Amino acid sequence: MQVQLNVNGQSRSADVAPNTLLVQMLREQLRLTGTHVGCDTAQCGACTVIVNGRAIKSCNTLAAQHIGADVTTIEGLAAADGTLHPMQAAFKECHGLQCGFCTPGMVMSAVDLVKHHPNSSEEEIRALLDGNMCRCTGYQNIVKAIQVGGQAMATANV
Repeated sequence: MQVQLNVNGQSRSADVAPNTLLVQMLREQLRLTGTHVGCDTAQCGACTVIVNGRAIKSCNTLAAQHIGADVTTIEGLAAADGTLHPMQAAFKECHGLQCGFCTPGMVMSAVDLVKHHPNSSEEEIRALLDGNMCRCTGYQNIVKAIQVGGQAMATANV
């Protein structure tokens, strides 16, 4: 079946089987490999993307469920000239990553978190990150990055 999406501001389509997961379409058909597959059970959050303004785990939703949707992947956050999105810059500046495997999903969740829960406390951020796993860090720098990124997003009006 033909699935058309608006991905990172561009109309994209692919022929996929009806049981193709959104993450599979993004990675395999559209070659947007920044969205990672970690657990295949929606437990780790590595596959998080933003669909119609909300963060979702793309490993447990079918591509066909999102025909015509606006999808933003990690590749779509930075500006066309390569300038990092404020949340990406905050993760870099605050050392909010270690191996980097969870980072794309973590950043996408963080952008959604800040948009829907601005000025969250450390405790609130930790609770709202439930469902995004990092096996390398103690989350301290991730939480700090989200706070710094949230402030930068507010300042930049992003």
